[in-house]
Amino acid sequence: MADNAFITDVQSRMQKAKEMPEEEKLYRYNGVLYPRLMCPEENLKALKNIRAREDDIILVAYPKCGFNWMVGVIRKITAEATGMKVESKMPPLIEFFGPEVVKALDERPSPRFLGTHMHPDNIPASFKENKTKMLVIFRNPKDTLVSYYHFTNNNLVLPTVQSWDSFFSNFMSGDVPWGSYFDHALAWEKWMDNPNVMVVTYEELKQNLSEGIRQISIFYGFSLTEAQVQQISEGSTFNAMKESSASSHGAMGSVIFRKGEIGDWKNHFTPEQSREMDDAFNKHLAGTRLGAKLNYQLHCQ
Repeated sequence: MADNAFITDVQSRMQKAKEMPEEEKLYRYNGVLYPRLMCPEENLKALKNIRAREDDIILVAYPKCGFNWMVGVIRKITAEATGMKVESKMPPLIEFFGPEVVKALDERPSPRFLGTHMHPDNIPASFKENKTKMLVIFRNPKDTLVSYYHFTNNNLVLPTVQSWDSFFSNFMSGDVPWGSYFDHALAWEKWMDNPNVMVVTYEELKQNLSEGIRQISIFYGFSLTEAQVQQISEGSTFNAMKESSASSHGAMGSVIFRKGEIGDWKNHFTPEQSREMDDAFNKHLAGTRLGAKLNYQLHCQ
């Protein structure tokens, strides 16, 4: 699908969202909630037909963990390393692809850039079978929840949130689009030793984006000069991405790129909610490698 057709399609879906009853905007597929207008059932069924290639570039993130930020970074890395400039405004989320787009993927030249918010158990099996390299991003769960709350409230294709407290409860029970944060985290914890999987955190990237770009480039087999790394880093700060979001993401730019801060959870969580999240983190991720990588004590207490 060309960019112009994609933008027209998104505008059409937004219009439909205005007319759709709130209770119909989400539906369950295999027990997980998805936005009906962006990920209809036919899209999710078509995913099994994706034939992954070993040289595909795959980006994976639970919603609001920095996916769109890293889309911009990886496109810049690929452009510098291969000389192939990518101007596409289409998000690479495979669950947004309809059956026709999935079919057309076979005609795309390598390296193809694909992404997903899907739980690892629901990602097409051929990604794992063909040893496709997957970059996985996680963010501390408190800031993820805050970002998800604002994103949901400002996105027409998702039902308006009744209140902060109700969204907090839904997030903690996994009753949000794409499912439970902790289910995703525990599933990826099992992949930490896989040489074809690289797990990075939003916080690491915010702290030292240049080093993140170096490591991501090496992981995907790209060779960049130090000057290229610095150039990409300067053009890929969250603020730089936010400033250019109107041209890169159209009307959704201001919805996708909000604050991008670490610690914004302190402006939203009650002490009781903070303790509830601490307990959930300790129950699910304390003592795990992913839990250690998230540096929860530093960012969330």
